[in-house]
Amino acid sequence: MRKILKFDDINILAKKLGLYVKSGDVLVLIGDLGTGKTTFTKEFAKSLGITDNIKSPTFNYVLEYYGGRFPLYHFDMYRISDPMEVYEIGYEDYIRGDGISVIEWGDLIKSELPEEYIELLFEYTDDLDNEKRYVTLSYVGEKKVGEDKKEEEMLRYVGFSD
Repeated sequence: MRKILKFDDINILAKKLGLYVKSGDVLVLIGDLGTGKTTFTKEFAKSLGITDNIKSPTFNYVLEYYGGRFPLYHFDMYRISDPMEVYEIGYEDYIRGDGISVIEWGDLIKSELPEEYIELLFEYTDDLDNEKRYVTLSYVGEKKVGEDKKEEEMLRYVGFSD
């Protein structure tokens, strides 16, 4: 589902998703430079109870944060040249672990993403004040019989449904 959100609303969404996720969940953030991916991650981390200063892991593929309800593994794939490079940093151990993985620029490793994940797409709007973004939130994965409601449940929980 796609909505136009002010940055305050994006922060609220981040907090609610932080309360919604469970151990092992993966969030994939997609969007151009400056659309709010790292800002979203900072608020998301706070809702997990992480008090560390969250920064963009641009020069490290992954930064680890502890001290919250779950460990947070914050990936930045902006500088990756081949999706297979993620395995050099122990990617599988992170996404199969007990923490929450947030992958910025996840579209650059699409072929290596897990079968199921939460995707957020951030896009610029025509807003002249640059205070709003289009945000598309979806659940990606194989929907087995009886699980078609997973995305609906998530959207409702975070207040993103109609």
